[in-house]
Amino acid sequence: MKNVRSLTEGAILLAAFAVFLLITIYIPPLSVISVFFLPLPFIMYSAKYSLKNIAIFFIAAIIISFITSSLQGLGLMALFGAAGAVMGYMTQKTKSRSAILMGGTLIFIAGLVISYVVLVTFMNINFIQEFKTMMDQSMQQSEDMLKVIGNKEQMKLLQEQNANLIKNIKELAPAYLITVAVVYALITQWICFPIVKRFGIGVPSWGKFRNLSLPKSLLWFYLAALGGYLLFRPEEGTYLYLVIVNARFILELLLLLQGLACLLYILHQRSIGKGVAVFVVILSFILPIVHYIISVLGIADLGFDFRKRFEKKE
Repeated sequence: MKNVRSLTEGAILLAAFAVFLLITIYIPPLSVISVFFLPLPFIMYSAKYSLKNIAIFFIAAIIISFITSSLQGLGLMALFGAAGAVMGYMTQKTKSRSAILMGGTLIFIAGLVISYVVLVTFMNINFIQEFKTMMDQSMQQSEDMLKVIGNKEQMKLLQEQNANLIKNIKELAPAYLITVAVVYALITQWICFPIVKRFGIGVPSWGKFRNLSLPKSLLWFYLAALGGYLLFRPEEGTYLYLVIVNARFILELLLLLQGLACLLYILHQRSIGKGVAVFVVILSFILPIVHYIISVLGIADLGFDFRKRFEKKE
């Protein structure tokens, strides 16, 4: 009876996956949203059945993906299907939402790296090089316009900005990859988990963001990365330079999140409206000075438990 039920549910979920996959590939305007529904059938199935059944479901999804949309569908299925299967199985094992997020992120990172290697090796497609070519073409058009106007200073400034942008993308590609993977995993949970919950599958809940407290060791890692940069002064383009620069980027982003959590906690303790919190969060991603202040707040919170000074005394 149980096998019949798993087969029936598997067939229904595979049909739903095929629909999401076809929408993602053949209806581009909807693909921005539908792509995040691809893990949903895998999450729902993996949250209820054994690893053996999950493996069979995954193999069936591979076959369906190849039949319906060839290699493109196979690539999407491998990336989002694997992430969904891991998230669903971790849900079955009652892991925390943060652990599920980490598991999904690791799968997305692995999938994105493999996809990039396959595209570069077998299809001769290099997204970084394509972006550089596109920027060079745009730059050339802008230069032609500025030459007509005769604004040499503006043309020189534009060249410098273009060079710095391409340089940053090349240097921070690993950090951007990790950031994209985390965002993918977050959006997948945000979209899929409420639906999964409606079908009677137990889903762990997030705590309040304002109560977020990252490990204190994060501060030491940041100080080590900062100290390594100041002490060794690695030459640009070297392996050590790339490691330190990417580590700093990720750690500074985490410190910003810690600072935002601390700020929201303080505002909550002082009963200040949510509108102020939303306004400050938006400013932190727009104005560098606000970004810097909130990052410093994150450092103070990790190092000195800054938020405890604002706890309401009973």
